[in-house]
Amino acid sequence: LSDGSHTVTVSVSDNDGNTATAKTTTYTIDTVPPTLNVTAPADNLVTATASLTVSGKTNDSTSSPVTITITLNGTNQGTVTVATDGSFSKAVTLADGSNTIVVTATDAAGKTTSATKTVTLDTSVPKITTATVSPNPVDAGATMIISVVIEG
Repeated sequence: LSDGSHTVTVSVSDNDGNTATAKTTTYTIDTVPPTLNVTAPADNLVTATASLTVSGKTNDSTSSPVTITITLNGTNQGTVTVATDGSFSKAVTLADGSNTIVVTATDAAGKTTSATKTVTLDTSVPKITTATVSPNPVDAGATMIISVVIEG
């Protein structure tokens, strides 16, 4: 059978010719996982801001609605609301360093699609350790070299 809705009608009669009222039921075949497009954040993003919004769009024409689960470093980030057009967004708080975000779309048939993004939170402040001018003193109009060493 193909993906989509199918109908079954059940009817029964006995040897004496007594016939029961037929019953009809529908069911859905779904062999295709939902689509998932995570539009933010960009993979391998480096940011200095701990607050980040994960957003995207999902769809499944056969087994809607689709639910979205977002994990950050292995921790579920709670309920994610999916709009009728399939769009979703969820604010998360990054830990300092490398963060792994996994977004999973699950349709009503239990089929899943996942996307993984890596985001680095870098809150370290650069530090100027030395700054020198050579030669020092220098004549007006002469060439000088300014050297700066930065850590972080």
